[in-house]
Amino acid sequence: LMLEMRPDCERCGVDLPAELAGAFICSFECTFCADCSDALDDRCPNCGGELVDRPTRAKAKLEKFPASTVRKFRG
Repeated sequence: LMLEMRPDCERCGVDLPAELAGAFICSFECTFCADCSDALDDRCPNCGGELVDRPTRAKAKLEKFPASTVRKFRG
């Protein structure tokens, strides 16, 4: 199973491209930007789990294994 690589921060809506660093996820793949992760003390507000650095996906692999386009920000 691959990570969804969600495209945005659930808290502020900032774009989080799959090929770039700066996204943080919990074990359920709730996704947050670095600023929001810091503001949340690296704890997911949805499940209480730890927020950790999301790995990047190489651009060459994105064509065959595309990142999700489903945005989660509801602001």
